[in-house]
Amino acid sequence: MSAVASGRPIHISQGEFLVAGAGAQSITTILGSCVACCLYDGKARVGGMNHFLLPDTTGSTFQAASFGVNAMELLINELIKQGAQRGDLCAKLFGGARMVNGLSDIGLKNSKFSIEFLAKEGIPCVSQSLGGSQARRIVFWPDTGRARQKLLGDAKVLEREIAPAPSLDIELF
Repeated sequence: MSAVASGRPIHISQGEFLVAGAGAQSITTILGSCVACCLYDGKARVGGMNHFLLPDTTGSTFQAASFGVNAMELLINELIKQGAQRGDLCAKLFGGARMVNGLSDIGLKNSKFSIEFLAKEGIPCVSQSLGGSQARRIVFWPDTGRARQKLLGDAKVLEREIAPAPSLDIELF
Protein backbone atom coordinates (compact mmCIF):
# COMPACT_ATOMS: atom_id res chain seq x y z
CA MET A 1 0.00 0.00 0.00
CA SER A 2 1.22 3.53 -0.72
CA ALA A 3 1.10 6.64 1.46
CA VAL A 4 -0.03 10.13 0.58
CA ALA A 5 1.64 13.35 1.69
CA SER A 6 0.50 14.92 4.96
CA GLY A 7 1.95 16.05 8.25
CA ARG A 8 0.86 13.15 10.45
CA PRO A 9 2.88 9.92 10.71
CA ILE A 10 1.18 6.73 9.58
CA HIS A 11 1.35 3.77 11.95
CA ILE A 12 1.61 0.21 10.64
CA SER A 13 0.90 -2.95 12.64
CA GLN A 14 1.77 -6.65 12.33
CA GLY A 15 1.33 -7.93 8.81
CA GLU A 16 1.26 -4.47 7.23
CA PHE A 17 3.61 -2.50 5.01
CA LEU A 18 3.63 1.00 3.59
CA VAL A 19 5.56 2.68 0.76
CA ALA A 20 5.88 6.43 0.21
CA GLY A 21 7.88 8.92 -1.80
CA ALA A 22 9.20 12.46 -1.56
CA GLY A 23 7.19 14.75 0.69
CA ALA A 24 5.34 11.92 2.44
CA GLN A 25 4.90 11.66 6.17
CA SER A 26 6.91 9.35 8.38
CA ILE A 27 5.94 5.73 9.01
CA THR A 28 5.89 4.34 12.56
CA THR A 29 5.54 0.98 14.24
CA ILE A 30 6.09 -0.68 17.61
CA LEU A 31 8.05 -3.93 17.72
CA GLY A 32 8.76 -6.70 20.19
CA SER A 33 9.86 -10.00 18.68
CA CYS A 34 8.58 -8.86 15.29
CA VAL A 35 10.98 -7.31 12.78
CA ALA A 36 10.51 -4.21 10.64
CA CYS A 37 12.57 -3.74 7.52
CA CYS A 38 12.94 -0.16 6.31
CA LEU A 39 13.91 -0.23 2.63
CA TYR A 40 14.67 2.85 0.59
CA ASP A 41 16.14 4.06 -2.68
CA GLY A 42 17.94 7.33 -1.96
CA LYS A 43 18.19 8.24 -5.66
CA ALA A 44 14.47 7.78 -6.36
CA ARG A 45 13.56 9.19 -2.91
CA VAL A 46 11.11 6.38 -2.22
CA GLY A 47 11.04 4.00 0.72
CA GLY A 48 8.85 1.79 2.82
CA MET A 49 8.54 -0.25 5.97
CA ASN A 50 7.07 -3.65 6.73
CA HIS A 51 6.27 -5.31 10.06
CA PHE A 52 6.31 -9.09 10.13
CA LEU A 53 5.45 -11.52 12.89
CA LEU A 54 7.08 -14.82 11.88
CA PRO A 55 9.84 -15.82 9.46
CA ASP A 56 7.70 -18.43 7.67
CA THR A 57 4.20 -19.89 7.46
CA THR A 58 4.87 -23.11 9.34
CA GLY A 59 1.69 -24.06 11.20
CA SER A 60 0.08 -20.62 11.17
CA THR A 61 -3.08 -19.04 9.79
CA PHE A 62 -2.02 -15.35 9.89
CA GLN A 63 -2.37 -13.18 6.77
CA ALA A 64 0.41 -13.56 4.17
CA ALA A 65 2.19 -10.26 4.97
CA SER A 66 2.69 -11.47 8.56
CA PHE A 67 5.43 -13.79 7.29
CA GLY A 68 8.94 -12.60 6.52
CA VAL A 69 9.33 -13.81 2.95
CA ASN A 70 5.91 -12.50 1.89
CA ALA A 71 6.36 -9.21 3.73
CA MET A 72 9.76 -8.63 2.13
CA GLU A 73 8.59 -9.49 -1.40
CA LEU A 74 5.48 -7.29 -1.08
CA LEU A 75 7.59 -4.36 0.11
CA ILE A 76 10.21 -4.75 -2.64
CA ASN A 77 7.57 -5.10 -5.37
CA GLU A 78 5.68 -1.99 -4.23
CA LEU A 79 8.91 0.02 -4.03
CA ILE A 80 9.74 -0.93 -7.62
CA LYS A 81 6.20 0.04 -8.72
CA GLN A 82 6.79 3.44 -7.08
CA GLY A 83 10.03 4.03 -9.01
CA ALA A 84 12.76 2.44 -6.88
CA GLN A 85 15.55 0.52 -8.61
CA ARG A 86 16.31 -2.84 -7.03
CA GLY A 87 20.07 -2.21 -7.27
CA ASP A 88 19.76 1.07 -5.35
CA LEU A 89 17.83 -0.32 -2.37
CA CYS A 90 19.32 -0.13 1.13
CA ALA A 91 17.87 -1.63 4.31
CA LYS A 92 17.68 -0.90 8.01
CA LEU A 93 16.43 -3.63 10.36
CA PHE A 94 14.78 -3.28 13.76
CA GLY A 95 13.17 -5.55 16.35
CA GLY A 96 13.70 -9.23 17.01
CA ALA A 97 13.65 -8.91 20.80
CA ARG A 98 13.20 -11.86 23.14
CA MET A 99 10.11 -10.70 24.96
CA VAL A 100 9.42 -13.76 27.15
CA ASN A 101 12.17 -15.94 28.62
CA GLY A 102 11.54 -19.67 28.54
CA LEU A 103 9.60 -19.65 25.27
CA SER A 104 10.85 -20.14 21.73
CA ASP A 105 13.06 -17.21 20.69
CA ILE A 106 11.02 -16.06 17.69
CA GLY A 107 12.81 -12.71 17.76
CA LEU A 108 16.13 -14.41 17.01
CA LYS A 109 14.53 -16.43 14.20
CA ASN A 110 13.03 -13.24 12.71
CA SER A 111 16.38 -11.45 12.97
CA LYS A 112 18.32 -14.25 11.29
CA PHE A 113 15.70 -14.54 8.54
CA SER A 114 15.91 -10.80 7.81
CA ILE A 115 19.69 -10.73 7.55
CA GLU A 116 19.79 -13.87 5.39
CA PHE A 117 17.00 -12.64 3.09
CA LEU A 118 18.75 -9.33 2.42
CA ALA A 119 22.07 -11.09 1.78
CA LYS A 120 20.47 -13.52 -0.71
CA GLU A 121 18.75 -10.63 -2.50
CA GLY A 122 21.93 -8.54 -2.62
CA ILE A 123 20.36 -5.67 -0.68
CA PRO A 124 22.84 -4.05 1.71
CA CYS A 125 21.81 -3.72 5.35
CA VAL A 126 23.35 -0.38 6.27
CA SER A 127 22.25 -0.49 9.92
CA GLN A 128 20.41 -2.67 12.36
CA SER A 129 19.12 -2.80 15.91
CA LEU A 130 18.10 -6.40 16.53
CA GLY A 131 17.77 -8.53 19.65
CA GLY A 132 17.73 -7.61 23.29
CA SER A 133 14.62 -7.83 25.45
CA GLN A 134 13.03 -4.43 24.89
CA ALA A 135 10.21 -3.31 22.67
CA ARG A 136 11.05 -0.54 20.21
CA ARG A 137 9.15 2.34 18.66
CA ILE A 138 10.45 3.01 15.15
CA VAL A 139 9.97 6.14 13.05
CA PHE A 140 11.09 6.01 9.40
CA TRP A 141 11.19 8.80 6.83
CA PRO A 142 10.82 6.93 3.52
CA ASP A 143 12.11 9.61 1.15
CA THR A 144 15.45 10.05 2.96
CA GLY A 145 15.97 6.67 4.63
CA ARG A 146 16.35 8.32 8.03
CA ALA A 147 15.25 6.11 10.93
CA ARG A 148 14.89 6.68 14.65
CA GLN A 149 14.18 4.21 17.42
CA LYS A 150 13.14 4.57 21.03
CA LEU A 151 13.63 1.59 23.33
CA LEU A 152 10.63 0.90 25.54
CA GLY A 153 10.53 -0.80 28.94
CA ASP A 154 13.42 -2.36 30.90
CA ALA A 155 16.98 -1.92 29.74
CA LYS A 156 17.88 -5.64 29.91
CA VAL A 157 19.79 -6.91 26.92
CA LEU A 158 20.24 -10.61 26.21
CA GLU A 159 23.48 -11.69 24.59
CA ARG A 160 23.09 -13.72 21.43
CA GLU A 161 24.81 -14.16 18.13
CA ILE A 162 23.45 -12.59 14.94
CA ALA A 163 25.32 -11.51 11.86
CA PRO A 164 26.94 -8.09 12.28
CA ALA A 165 26.05 -5.13 10.12
CA PRO A 166 27.33 -1.57 10.21
CA SER A 167 25.38 0.88 12.31
CA LEU A 168 25.19 4.11 10.36
CA ASP A 169 22.25 6.57 10.44
CA ILE A 170 20.14 5.50 13.41
CA GLU A 171 19.09 8.07 15.95
CA LEU A 172 18.47 6.79 19.46
CA PHE A 173 16.47 8.94 21.82
